[in-house]
Amino acid sequence: MKFALPRAAALMGVAAIIVTQSPPAQAYTGQKLAGKAKITIEQARKIALKAHPGKITDEELERERGGSGLRYSFDIKSGRITQEVGVDAVTGRVLENDREGPNPD
Repeated sequence: MKFALPRAAALMGVAAIIVTQSPPAQAYTGQKLAGKAKITIEQARKIALKAHPGKITDEELERERGGSGLRYSFDIKSGRITQEVGVDAVTGRVLENDREGPNPD
C-alpha cells in the first residue's frame, strides 16, 4: 500500500530540511572571531554606550592594532554626529572614542 503525501506537506518537509541545514545568519561583522574574545558583544555594547550615549548603527569585531589586537568597533549616532567607539574584546577597555571622519571604514 502506498501513502501519498499532499504536495504542501512534501514542500514543507523540504523547506524544513533546507532551514535546518543552512548556516546561521551572522549577527554582526566578525562573529567568527567571537571565540577569542573574553568580552561578549552585549558587554561591549554597554561599555560603548556608556562612553558615548546614542544609537548603535554599525558594529563589528575585528583585528586591529592597539590593546589586545581584537576589538569591537561601534558607530554610535547621537543627533547628527556619528562617533566611533572601539572596545578591547579581551579587557573591555575603551580604545577609541572619536567622531567618525568623512571617510568611514
